[in-house]
Amino acid sequence: MSNILTKAVDFFSGGLGSSVVQAVKDYYPPSMSEQEKAELDLRIKTSVDENALKVQELVIQEQTIFNNRIAELEGTAKDLKAVPLLGPLMLFLRGCQRPIWGYATLYMDFKVFSGSWGTLSEQQEGALYIINLLVLGFLFGERAIKNVTPLIERMIKAKTVKERDNA
Repeated sequence: MSNILTKAVDFFSGGLGSSVVQAVKDYYPPSMSEQEKAELDLRIKTSVDENALKVQELVIQEQTIFNNRIAELEGTAKDLKAVPLLGPLMLFLRGCQRPIWGYATLYMDFKVFSGSWGTLSEQQEGALYIINLLVLGFLFGERAIKNVTPLIERMIKAKTVKERDNA
């Protein structure tokens, strides 16, 4: 939901005022003075900027509502602190998620690339790819994964061609 709103903000704030002015300039009446044209240009840009500001305020408002809803449904760290003994343990375990998954993935990759696990079945290999994408995507972000995906696809295609040729 917020992604759509963010795109709307980008659309409205991405120089739309100048685009509208350029589109409308051809339709100015010939009798219009340069001062009147400049004043109209300014009014158009101001109007578009005001609308973009309103859209940005709506996006912020929607994101706040969404974050509050998530906090109500899932709880917050303050809620966990209130639970004796288990609360701090849950906070500790929740904080360990990234490092544990990151190092576990690093360990699995090391075992595979060093050859100490031997050959993996097709299902194990697929699971390893998925785990790597999920964990690395979580650690490094979606953009990093999008940048690396073409390389991964080429590696998989090369491997499938090699296996097909050997068969």
